[in-house]
Amino acid sequence: MAGIRREEVEAREVGCWGSNIGRVGSSRHLRGTTMIQTGVRVLRFGFLACLTVLFSATSGAVRAADFDGVELLQPQGLNQAGIYALRQMDPSLTGSGVKFAVICRSYMYDGGNFPRNDYRPNTSHSCLGSAQFSFSDCFDTPAEVSPHSTAICSILFGEDRDAFSSQLGNFIYQGAAPAAEADLYEFWHFLISKVHTHADPAVDIVTAGIGTQFEDWWTRGIESLAEHYGVVVVAAIGNGSNAYHPPLYPGAGANAIGVGVVNSVNTQNIATNLAHFSLAYPQHSTIGPTTDGRCKPDIIAPGNCLAASADDPALYELTGNWSSFSTPVVAGAAGLLVQKAKQDAGLALAVSPDGGNCVIKAILMNSAKKLPYWHRGQLETADDHVAPLDYVQGAGMLNAVGAYRQLTAGRGEPGDVSPTGWDLNRLGRDAALANVYRITVEEPAGKCITATVVWNRHYSRVPPFDPLPEKDGNLRLDLWVVEPDTSAEDPRRDYSDSEVDNVEHIHFHCRTVAAHATYELVVSYSDLEGALPADGSLRYAVAWHVGVSQGSDNIFWHDVNGDGVVDERDIAVVLDNHRAGVESPESYQIGDVNTDGTIDVSDLQILLDNRNRQADWLADGESK
Repeated sequence: MAGIRREEVEAREVGCWGSNIGRVGSSRHLRGTTMIQTGVRVLRFGFLACLTVLFSATSGAVRAADFDGVELLQPQGLNQAGIYALRQMDPSLTGSGVKFAVICRSYMYDGGNFPRNDYRPNTSHSCLGSAQFSFSDCFDTPAEVSPHSTAICSILFGEDRDAFSSQLGNFIYQGAAPAAEADLYEFWHFLISKVHTHADPAVDIVTAGIGTQFEDWWTRGIESLAEHYGVVVVAAIGNGSNAYHPPLYPGAGANAIGVGVVNSVNTQNIATNLAHFSLAYPQHSTIGPTTDGRCKPDIIAPGNCLAASADDPALYELTGNWSSFSTPVVAGAAGLLVQKAKQDAGLALAVSPDGGNCVIKAILMNSAKKLPYWHRGQLETADDHVAPLDYVQGAGMLNAVGAYRQLTAGRGEPGDVSPTGWDLNRLGRDAALANVYRITVEEPAGKCITATVVWNRHYSRVPPFDPLPEKDGNLRLDLWVVEPDTSAEDPRRDYSDSEVDNVEHIHFHCRTVAAHATYELVVSYSDLEGALPADGSLRYAVAWHVGVSQGSDNIFWHDVNGDGVVDERDIAVVLDNHRAGVESPESYQIGDVNTDGTIDVSDLQILLDNRNRQADWLADGESK
């Protein structure tokens, strides 16, 4: 099987074929389905087979604590996202007891629309030989290998203690959840066997690195599976304006976790590029809003990972900055949270079939790290209370350690709660119309309160899985300060109230200078005078956290091209973004350094003031 092709992979329309597909009976055929990796050019290393055994063969995943540092581990994108650090904290977190469904589109098509059934990872690769895979497809032709699936599965499940690269030397390869099980489905077989029949996938997490620009019967069907079975759905959001990708479904769906990509840095040193990451750029990571005005993506993660090759059992390749490969990073982190929740009876609600997917989504989003230029809605002076997320970063970059701490802080029911926690609860006829979570913040100056509420949209159980708006409700999230006395100012310090999203998000920097302050997070219906959902109540998940406010010294405020040094090339990027912003004021442009809502001479002056500043990870001669 050939490796990932050098030429651009053309986006093809996929129609129905064969008798099995004919029986699906959807109202519309799948249209515009594109492989998220469209346009990818993989840089081949020419890796050599490993000759040196680093560790004796033992069962179980290699712990980061087994050796000094994590620099020997690949893919380093998992390190940037905190997964290796999490494994140091809790070495048992390997994905054991967790099951994934990985949806894999056939890589090649005959006649433009008939799949060759080449959807499988290269299980002969040294990092996938012990992976716990089962395969499901519906074709008479023998199944073949897909470079796309091979890379994704290695990032998720790979384990190779004896990896070697002529450019990196010896290293240990370890995916996000190497001890997990996985059902690998050819795309159409998943639609036929699980989506169209609305069958329980019998897995914890469904993940996909494929998507379509249109909502369709099958994307709504996946939404319905998430709602009715509590399964976590993690899917790529698209590869940005350079790939002509709008937000792609199912990642753009209301009940899914849509994942964007954080670019690796751009130096002459491959090891540096694999270990350090800069920003999410609209050119490479699809931004919101969706056509119906919702914020997407939900979260972003490193995408340029070292991954297994489909050509050679000892070869590893760079994936490039594509959302197909940031998605398994997020899916893997979700898997580790699921494993922990299954192990601890006190955390069982986080994996409940009745809304557990909302808990995992809320925790991942609430713990995410804000990168430079994060701002709810468009870049403008005023914060946006009706757009809960940043249109390119979502809630921020995956922070696996933060998510773990958020989960293990435990459930807090309405009333007095700890500074970090989560809840799965209801509003409605048989419950309160508003739930209040009271938090005491010690030494609030310099602290930040982050809170996220998530709920499912409702869909029919039968094709074409129509939305059921009469069952939906619209929630809002308010933050009030109640102590010390705030009679001289508005006690409501922040709120998030979108008319279309089923996510609300607050990231508030405390201004109180007292020894402590008491805040109340209030989850309520957006319109208390409006009608309740048809069943009289609405289930939601909420997560909150009090932490130290992030500083503003991140070099990527100024090094906007991510090469490790602030120079004329960054000024050129900002000038280009300024011109683009003038031509399209609604577009998302990076370069408003002072966050006053416009890119102007003041921003250029700040860049000039930081001219020649270098990143601490940049060695002499590395910058391009």
